[in-house]
Amino acid sequence: MLAQHSLRHGCASASPLGAAASLDPSVGPSLRLNKLLALCAAAALCGALTAALLVVPRAGAAGAGALEAKLSGARGEASAIAADLRETDAELAAAQGEAKAAAAHERKLSTLLAEGRERAAELSRKLQRTRAELAAAKARLRRSRQALAQRLVAIYENGSPSTESLILGASSYESLMTQISYLREIANSDSALAERVAAVRDEVRAAEKQVATLRARAISYDERLAAAREEIASVRRAAEEAAAHFQAVSAHRQASLASLKSDIASWVKQIQAVRAAEAQAASEAEAEAEVGRWLGGPYSIPAYIVMCESGGNYGAVNPSSGAGGAYQILPSTWELYGGQGAPQDGSKAEQDRIAGEIWADSGPSAWVCG
Repeated sequence: MLAQHSLRHGCASASPLGAAASLDPSVGPSLRLNKLLALCAAAALCGALTAALLVVPRAGAAGAGALEAKLSGARGEASAIAADLRETDAELAAAQGEAKAAAAHERKLSTLLAEGRERAAELSRKLQRTRAELAAAKARLRRSRQALAQRLVAIYENGSPSTESLILGASSYESLMTQISYLREIANSDSALAERVAAVRDEVRAAEKQVATLRARAISYDERLAAAREEIASVRRAAEEAAAHFQAVSAHRQASLASLKSDIASWVKQIQAVRAAEAQAASEAEAEAEVGRWLGGPYSIPAYIVMCESGGNYGAVNPSSGAGGAYQILPSTWELYGGQGAPQDGSKAEQDRIAGEIWADSGPSAWVCG
């Protein structure tokens, strides 16, 4: 099946990019998968045709006729196989879409995981600062409690001076006022110390509560990170399995294509042997042309490409790309080479002519099966 073409040498010719389409990730998955399905059908055809050739006698017109009959039967069987395989195109395309979706999901989860790690690191730093502040507050509380305890012991041991004792013990009025001032300052200091102990105690309790809150938040983030990591691992495994599947499909395609080309060469040699037995020296080109005729041709490009693309059905249509006809030509390319209407609606002569011009411009690279 042909991919899109770019103009070359003015409007008289085009450069088909079929081979590049199979490698370009911008080309839709159904374009590549259709090629694989058609190729599988062609490979099945090759096996049937080769088996037919091996049992054909190498002499006489009767042997050639039997070979032609077997090739015709194998062609019908291959067309049926190709039709069955095309039905799986939607399923394979869906699998490729799931692989792409899994890759996108993994990228999204990776972003969330990076954000979660940064948030967890920030909480860890904040928790460390809070713990340091808590340790300092506890130290202040210990010092305040120690000072308060020492003051209480001093009061217990010495007692608090009364107003009468101060008056009786004062040597003068100034001495009395000084002692009263000292006594007031001591009382104020005792009150301030008690208040400071209560304030530090409240600070410690608030800091402990904040530390507990931060710890709970950190644990929650850790749990979310663990869940995200597990989900990412699951997504990655699914993507890897999908990639392995499509790699195996691609390897099968390459093997089938090599087998198809090898079988075509074998057909040519065996036909040459049959014609030699009939005393008709046939060239390789004549033998290949005869194979094309037995497969529904003659075709204007090698028969194995036509078998791979459409099974030789001039009315075939690819529902995914819109390519049609025995040569699976895109409507835009068909119009570029002077075709009228849809490719699959064109006559055999018209399809042969346009395919021959494309072959002259670009050779086998215009077809994925080339």
